[in-house]
Amino acid sequence: MEKQIDFETFFAEAPQLNPSRTLIKGVVCGVRVEDIEEPTMQEIRYLDKLIDELAKGKAMEKILRK
Repeated sequence: MEKQIDFETFFAEAPQLNPSRTLIKGVVCGVRVEDIEEPTMQEIRYLDKLIDELAKGKAMEKILRK
């Protein structure tokens, strides 16, 4: 937040993204996460879906299908 960077930069500079994030499935804002073709938008939606599921009380292991 302090750096005032955009999402594209945030994801590009992330030290390591969880490889299991691509296993996140479902719908966010009426769009299937796994069907999004634009890479940055897909990363944003993975994050959206992760937050939504955590807020519902779902375990991280279940969300990431471990």
